[in-house]
Amino acid sequence: MKIGELARATGTHIETIRYYERIGLLPAPDRTAANYRSYGDAHRARLSFVRHSRELGFTIDEIRSLLDLSDHPARDCGEADRIASTHLEQVEGKIAQLAALRDELERIVGRCRGGLAGDCRVIEALGDHRLCAADHP
Repeated sequence: MKIGELARATGTHIETIRYYERIGLLPAPDRTAANYRSYGDAHRARLSFVRHSRELGFTIDEIRSLLDLSDHPARDCGEADRIASTHLEQVEGKIAQLAALRDELERIVGRCRGGLAGDCRVIEALGDHRLCAADHP
């Protein structure tokens, strides 16, 4: 299949496919007699793996390591577990940060009394974080 077909089959932009080829995540395809890239099912499967991994937030380096493990099926999968576990810890940390952010925004919005911008408690709180912290230790 040509690059456009691969792009449609995987929901990936053509430039992204070329980028993945340049950085070695996707092997260079064979070329047709007319010098078009010719991708096969292995390319589609690998690109789908990369896309799914990116959607889950894995970094390019993590994906590279996971692909290396995938390319060597006889190797121990402990490294894959370590990569996924570390990533899960990072996601849980981000969730905690987002929950704290949500709580802070709820406090700020909860202080709103309406009225004029000059008396706006939201603007006041954003200008002086101590005001929010003092209201909610």
